[in-house]
Amino acid sequence: MSEILIVGGGFAGVWSAASAAKLRAQHGLSETDLRITLISAGDDLVMRPRLYEADPDRMRVPLDRVLGPIGVRRVAGTVTGIDTAARTVTTIGRDGTPAQLTYDRLVLASGSQVVRPTLPGAEHVFDIDTLTGAAALDAHLRRLPDRPAGPGRFTAVVVGAGFTGLEIATELVGRLPAEGKVVLVERMDAIGPELGAGPRPAIAKALADLGVEVRLATSVDEVAGDEVRLSDGSVVPAATVVWTAGMAASPLTAFIPAARDRLGRLDVDEYLRVRGAPEVYAAGDTAAALSPDEGRIVLQSCQHASPQGKFAGHNVAADLLGAEQVPFQPVPYVTCLSLGPAGAVVTSGWDREVRMTGPAAKHLKNTINTEWIYPPVDDAAALFAVAGPRATRPEYTPPATLVAG
Repeated sequence: MSEILIVGGGFAGVWSAASAAKLRAQHGLSETDLRITLISAGDDLVMRPRLYEADPDRMRVPLDRVLGPIGVRRVAGTVTGIDTAARTVTTIGRDGTPAQLTYDRLVLASGSQVVRPTLPGAEHVFDIDTLTGAAALDAHLRRLPDRPAGPGRFTAVVVGAGFTGLEIATELVGRLPAEGKVVLVERMDAIGPELGAGPRPAIAKALADLGVEVRLATSVDEVAGDEVRLSDGSVVPAATVVWTAGMAASPLTAFIPAARDRLGRLDVDEYLRVRGAPEVYAAGDTAAALSPDEGRIVLQSCQHASPQGKFAGHNVAADLLGAEQVPFQPVPYVTCLSLGPAGAVVTSGWDREVRMTGPAAKHLKNTINTEWIYPPVDDAAALFAVAGPRATRPEYTPPATLVAG
């Protein structure tokens, strides 16, 4: 019996498992011939791209409804170590019991995490990086009307004007009472610095229309009580602070003896195999995967994590079965940014040429969030139909009009 271990129950991990199981089925092998095990601390696939929305607790799919029908074993536990020489993974179960699992091939798909601040008062800062964090923010917002009246009771400061910061800042306009205020703080001198100049006018208009106050070239020095002290010396009364500035790959990448980029992502070859650790593959936010046609390292995003999982899962199984491996090839890059009540903006290409704004873009964003990113459940045939490297899924296949114009 051969053993594939997949670490991580996010998009990359789930699609790795589905694609490996699909190839196993295509070769007529049983679950004991090639055992596929996914390790995840939680019981659900969290719809992480939706955590800026209200009621985040509903943004999840039970992993067993995806993995069970395709014969993938799930282990509930937190990974504490990886030994690539011994080919073992150590875990801690929910009851505190340690365990050790062996593997023939490993897929590290443990995702990324927000870089939490170390500034004074950081313990009062919220984030929407995890379901737990988003739920805590949601509960806090619902309790605001019960707090004593004060100048910052319904003011929220969002730190970081990148993709996540823009989505939560604009969404908060509708989640706060009518008298609420949102302040967006960005240490760079432009909003959406990594999004480039293309969508910036549409974003700026949306922020202005929604009344979001923007503070550029500014950072947070301290969160004290119901006040936020900024680097320019100003003080913003605010009962809510949301941190979105900075992401890093899962710290589990440090256990793999291989090169990592500035975000901690592992250097992988065209098959998503980690260079220097041939029994290990990486997918999603742990992999510095190259888009060969565009000559760029893909971004940490659901759009890239899902197809990477499909390629990694196929290739790791093919490695053990002596089947053909398939080089990673993402589809053309598209960005769909929600702007809360102001709609959305859709761009195509790495230069992010604007293709759609307003209600039409918002409709597309809602379709992506509520339909396309969800895997089929309770149905092995339906899941296998969209698994594997050559399968297409709407969540990472942009409408032709967005690519061609």
